[in-house]
Amino acid sequence: MNVLLRRGASGPAVAEVRARLVRLNYLPTVSAGSVFDSATDRAVRAFQQDRGIDVDGIVGPSTFRHLEEARWRLGDRVLWYSAAHPHIGDDVEDLQRRLSDFGFQLGRVDGIFGAATDAALREFQRNVGMTADGTCGYATVVALKRLRRSVRGGVPERLWDEHAHAVTRTGIGDKIIMIDPGHGGPDPGVSGHGLTEALIADDLARRIEGRLAAIGTQVIVTRPPSQFVQTAVSDAERATIANDVRADLVVSLHTDWHLSTKAHGVATYYFGSARTKSELGARLAEIIQGNITSRTDLVNCHTQPKTWDLLRLTRMPTVRVEVGYLSHSGDAGRLAQPRFRDTLAEAVAASAVSFFSPLATRSADGE
Repeated sequence: MNVLLRRGASGPAVAEVRARLVRLNYLPTVSAGSVFDSATDRAVRAFQQDRGIDVDGIVGPSTFRHLEEARWRLGDRVLWYSAAHPHIGDDVEDLQRRLSDFGFQLGRVDGIFGAATDAALREFQRNVGMTADGTCGYATVVALKRLRRSVRGGVPERLWDEHAHAVTRTGIGDKIIMIDPGHGGPDPGVSGHGLTEALIADDLARRIEGRLAAIGTQVIVTRPPSQFVQTAVSDAERATIANDVRADLVVSLHTDWHLSTKAHGVATYYFGSARTKSELGARLAEIIQGNITSRTDLVNCHTQPKTWDLLRLTRMPTVRVEVGYLSHSGDAGRLAQPRFRDTLAEAVAASAVSFFSPLATRSADGE
C-alpha cells in the first residue's frame, strides 16, 4: 500500500483495513463500513502500539505490512526457509515461540523464518521421528500443537541470550562495532534551529569511531559523510551490512523532532513489541541511556521497544539512540556545541566497553 490512510479517509482500502482490525479484535465484530472514523483511529493506534511501530494513527506501508503479517496463524500456510524471500508473519513467530519453549535454540523470536529457525525446525522434526525436511506443514503443526511444556517458568530465549552474552564478554578489543549515522545524502532527516539530523549523526559517528578505534576496536561506519552519499540507504540495507560483516553490536544515531516545541530529551530504542523483545538489545539500550543521562542534562525519555527494520533484521544487539529534539531550542543548543557532542560520544563508547566487559570472577577462596 503506497497511499496513506488517516482519519476522514474513505473507500475500499479503508474497508479492507477495518476488516483486518475486526479479525484481529481491535474493532468489534459488528463494525463495518468504509470510513476511517474515530473508532478506526483508536484501533489503528492500539495496533501500532502493540506491534512496536510509530503510533500516529496513519495506515501507511509499515502499518499495512504489519497488518498483513498479523493475519497469519500457524497452520494457515506451509512454511519453509527461503533466503531470498523469507516467510514473515505471526505464524512464524508462533512457530519460533513453540520451538524455543521446547528448548531448540533459534536466536531471537522475530517472526522471520531464517536459517536458525530452519535448523531448529529440522532438529525438532528429527526428535519426534519425522522427516527432517525443514517444512512446517500440516503434520509438523499437529506435532507442535500436541506437545506441551512440562515445566513452566523463565523465558528460554533469555537464557540463550544470557549464555551468548557471557561468551562474548571478553573485552571489546576483539569486537566489531558498527556505528550507523542515520539518514544521509538526499535524506537529511529532520532539521531545526539551524541543525540537520544527518550532519549531527555524521559528527557523532566520527567522534565515537575515534574513541573506540583508539582502544583497538574495529569500527565500521555504515555510510560515508552525508555530502558524499549519492542515494539514500534504507534501514534494511544497513541491517544487511551489519549481518554481512558479523558485527557484534550496532548503534544507530538519530535526532528527533516534534510539532510541540516542548518535546525534548533522549531515548534509546531496541527490538521489541508487546509479544517479544531482544533481551540483549534491551540491556544495551539501558546501558547507553544510563550513561547519557548521567553525563548530560538531557531529559530521560527512557528505553522503548520498537520493531523498526534495523532493529528487527539485525542478528546482533542493536539500538537506535535519539539524542535530542531539533525542534526544541534547549536540545538543539546543546547539540550545536562540540564539547556536548564529545560527551555524547564518550557515553556511547563507554557503553560499548561496559557491554563487553569481562564478567567478574571469584577467587578460589570465595573472596
